Amino acid sequence: MLLRGLLALGLALFGAESSAQSSAGPYQEGTHYFLITPAQPTSTADQIEVVEAFSFACGACARFDPYVQAWKKNMPGDVRLVLMPAQFNESWTMFARAYYAGLALGLDQQAHQAVFDAVHLQRSVRTLEDVAAVYARFGRSAAEFIAVANSFAVNAKLAHAKTTLPRYQITGTPNLIVAGKYRITDKSAGGHDKMFAVVDFLIAQERAARTAAAPSEG
Repeated sequence: MLLRGLLALGLALFGAESSAQSSAGPYQEGTHYFLITPAQPTSTADQIEVVEAFSFACGACARFDPYVQAWKKNMPGDVRLVLMPAQFNESWTMFARAYYAGLALGLDQQAHQAVFDAVHLQRSVRTLEDVAAVYARFGRSAAEFIAVANSFAVNAKLAHAKTTLPRYQITGTPNLIVAGKYRITDKSAGGHDKMFAVVDFLIAQERAARTAAAPSEG
């Protein structure tokens, strides 16, 4: 009788745990994503911001980028994707400067893959001048690129990224940040191909929270 009672209790506890996990959804905090404490401000109030912490110097980022581009094609209208280059050392800061120069010149989309290829396939990039030569293929002179790369506006963006990424508790790349609250890594998601599934889950969670918090009309 005692054994039967213990068995019934064990089954009940197992069922309760399974039910709790099911109601929490397929992805769990601390396993598939990490809570950022304190939550960080985002660059937009009316959209859900997704930040990719990356670097042109990062081979994993180059391999991850096709998943980024595929996700962007069907990105919801209430979501904004922001790329933020990490600056773990002097070389990475140079690549961050290059990214922000390309962004300022409006060439960030056109040249993005070309820079990754030059760094990791052709292995032809060592200096900012080398990166300038890549961007020059897209209609801007190398001299113009270098001037923009050393501008006050680019320096300000570098300073902002350098102070912001540590607040996300970033220790590697690529990482994804949702709404300034949640951080996803390749390892936590289970691979590059699974990172945006976790992102979509967190976007839906954030969207539902915002809807619940919005004042009712009438």
